Amino acid sequence: MKNSSSLSRRWAILAVGVAAMLFAGILYAWSILKNPFSAELGFTASALALNFTLTMCFFCLGGVVSSHLLRLMGTKLTIIVSAVLAGCGFILSGFLRGSSVLPLYITYALMAGLGIGIAYIVIISTVNAWFPDRKGVSSGALMMGFGASSLLLGNLADRLFQTEIGWRKTYMIIGVAICVVLALSALVIRRPPENLALPAPKKNARFHGEDFEVRDYKPSEMIRRFTFWRAFICLVCITAVGSSVISFARDLALSVGAEAALATTLVGVLSVCNGLGRIITGALFDAMGRRFTMIAANILTIAAAAGTLLAVSINSLPLCIVGLCLTGLSYGTSPTVSSAFTAAFYGQKYFAANLGISNCNLMAASFIATACSALQTVSSSYTVPFILLLALASFALILNISIRRP
Repeated sequence: MKNSSSLSRRWAILAVGVAAMLFAGILYAWSILKNPFSAELGFTASALALNFTLTMCFFCLGGVVSSHLLRLMGTKLTIIVSAVLAGCGFILSGFLRGSSVLPLYITYALMAGLGIGIAYIVIISTVNAWFPDRKGVSSGALMMGFGASSLLLGNLADRLFQTEIGWRKTYMIIGVAICVVLALSALVIRRPPENLALPAPKKNARFHGEDFEVRDYKPSEMIRRFTFWRAFICLVCITAVGSSVISFARDLALSVGAEAALATTLVGVLSVCNGLGRIITGALFDAMGRRFTMIAANILTIAAAAGTLLAVSINSLPLCIVGLCLTGLSYGTSPTVSSAFTAAFYGQKYFAANLGISNCNLMAASFIATACSALQTVSSSYTVPFILLLALASFALILNISIRRP
């Protein structure tokens, strides 16, 4: 059954999905949200960097378990569970006191990271099911909302930190907002009816320049494919650039002479570019195909790492701003490519489970981000970390070019 009212509903579901992802994406504003823990509780830079790494680990774990929760509880209850977990994680973070960083790892990394990781996969896989013809645009729009959160909500949180509200109540407000928005989205976001005829995808774009049989791969089949691991390692290397910069973006800007207010704003600019990169990549994937998009994203990442390396080498704030913008754009390509690549190569039937596994590249990339923070601390310079990131991005291009078939 195909009718205009049912088809028009998909755009409303996409809009709700973008709103939900906007609130869920606050997790990525860590370079702003971490400041009170350093200033008031005295947590070290390495301890806070480890929190970001653990957050990404539990975020990825949430993605993996989300497919199992979907089968057991369905879309609505799974999103509600994620809402409660994420909301409580932020609320409890506002109650932290004392010198031990362990409670932060439990509330922010484990609870909030796990909850948002579950919501992320469920929302993407469910909303994308309505857009077989525009999967790249759908993924890009959802991830644009996720990426733009640092600019909108991150900067708002930073301002609230400096008012009489303070950081503790701000964390609690964020937690309540996440819980409410995700819970409300659960009432709207659902899979399309099986008898609804959705527009078919264009066959000449997604697989442009490629020739292979399209079929659905189970997760166990996907992870036995050498191509999957090439793509996975490629995504790890590409994602590591953005993940590393996000973890110390504000401090990086300060190191080349930016004022505190400008440094905070640049974290937001990085997020805007992140969001733009996601939706542009989605549109490019639909128009030009998988191969062109992945290689273009990789080249952009190399340019981002090289530009930022040059900026810190010559202590140039304008060039650093350019580097941060390119990094945001390149980082925005990674989740969209991961989602669109997984669907294109390994099908829709097991998409939620497969995407949860593919997104574990964020986990590996977060460990590289921690290593980069450690290198920066040891060397007292951002030059060494960016040399490593540039080498990884260049290695990724070699793997990228070799990806041909599932």
